[in-house]
Amino acid sequence: MKFPRASGVLLHPTSLPGPYGIGDLGPAAYAFADFLIAAGQKYWQVLPLGPTGYGDSPYQSFSAFAGNTNLVSPESLSDGGWLTGKDLADFPQLSAERVDFGNVIEAKAELLRHAFAKFRDDASSGDRADFEGFCDEASPWLNDYALFRAIKSANGGAAWIDWETGLAQRDSGRTDEIAGELAEPIVQQKFCQYLFFRHWFALKNYCNERGLQIIGDLPLFVAHDSVDVWTLPDQFKLNADGTPRIVAGVPPDYFSATGQLWGNPMYDWEQMATDGFGWWIRRLRHAFQLHDVVRLDHFRGLAACWEVPAGESTAVYGKWVDVPGRALLEAATKTLGELPLIAEDLGVITPEVEWLRDDLGYPGMRVLQFGFGSDSANEHLPHNYVNSVVAYTGTHDNDTTVGWFNARGDDVPTRDNTEVEREHNFALRYLNGDGSSINWDFVRSVWASVADTAIVPLQDLLGRDGQTRMNRPATESGNWAWRYLDGVLTRELTEQLREQTELYGRLRK
Repeated sequence: MKFPRASGVLLHPTSLPGPYGIGDLGPAAYAFADFLIAAGQKYWQVLPLGPTGYGDSPYQSFSAFAGNTNLVSPESLSDGGWLTGKDLADFPQLSAERVDFGNVIEAKAELLRHAFAKFRDDASSGDRADFEGFCDEASPWLNDYALFRAIKSANGGAAWIDWETGLAQRDSGRTDEIAGELAEPIVQQKFCQYLFFRHWFALKNYCNERGLQIIGDLPLFVAHDSVDVWTLPDQFKLNADGTPRIVAGVPPDYFSATGQLWGNPMYDWEQMATDGFGWWIRRLRHAFQLHDVVRLDHFRGLAACWEVPAGESTAVYGKWVDVPGRALLEAATKTLGELPLIAEDLGVITPEVEWLRDDLGYPGMRVLQFGFGSDSANEHLPHNYVNSVVAYTGTHDNDTTVGWFNARGDDVPTRDNTEVEREHNFALRYLNGDGSSINWDFVRSVWASVADTAIVPLQDLLGRDGQTRMNRPATESGNWAWRYLDGVLTRELTEQLREQTELYGRLRK
């Protein structure tokens, strides 16, 4: 698919400012959209929007279809009459700079309980009809999800594999029985999803009407503790008791000398092919309803996956196993039409991966921060870009540009001091800079490149250091928490970004 020459900013909604401990889909989201529009940007890129589980990672979600209800805006609920001023005033005072996920989840859940009680007792016939219409439309995934979350809550948040056997194995008699016992919590789960999607689509429509598009992010894998694995165990490589036989990861790479052991259960691709990849096609259809463009994370996993036996402590002892990715994508294209996908083709890339990407016409990715680790032939250096790539200063997995430039060997697990210093010196020579505005040197270089699409994380526009990094791959805690503060999206920043965007022919049309 051909993308226009344009640019955008990467920022997950949890990083937006506001008084409720976590960024949400309320006023600050609209203000950020206005900033992007004023700066001439075409894209707002976000991370996966699903409900987060293990490690608060958006890449480890309880569902491939549901939304993260922590993103529901309390202010929007108040404006809609679902919360009172007292509800908002009673919300605990939480950090404005970092998401304290444990306390946020508890406090947001209390607000949503109040909103549901108000709806249950006082909703108009029109509101009830709107809610019921959502439930009918979303029923292919919503009914199972609401039951899954209600049972999980009744079991103290335990993973489904640890529930009683009748529920873990989905005995129909036992699940029907528990559904009756948990009738009200199930409706509440559906109501919270209704709120999320109402808020999300209102924001997306606001952006689209003003020429701003949303780039979403689709993880290749799903979490083991998810409704998807619970309801479709035959689609995954599991043992008879539901535990994974094989888990996903990647071999040793730039981020980790022992690889990355993600732990997601591996798909049984042969079984998935028997119905024409029906689950995947439903998932892609849903993703393109939520977003205008979708970045397919770990695209190389559609050519071959790094399979690690369950129980290994690192990803070192895995092996590459072929995947029928072409058949999957061709089936999806036949059903859904042209797919506006970005192929996240970073890491160990083979000719088979490149062939799959190029033959199907998906742009790949280039990350400037990776460009200085070798020599001038490095494909991540802008003079080696082609039109059909999406060029980034860095991604959510990278350090910020300033953090990267200030790092020393002790901060980079796969580099020593000599290598890190050589990379930094190479960057200064390549960018013709002195390091005092390294973040804008990066932006200028990527914006000036021939890449059709250029994306910068907000941290790089703001010149923030490594303390604001979003994620450190191969670590299990302390990630996904950064937020920016009100007042940083200044007129000067808007004008500076717009000037660069206009100068290099990327201004939104």
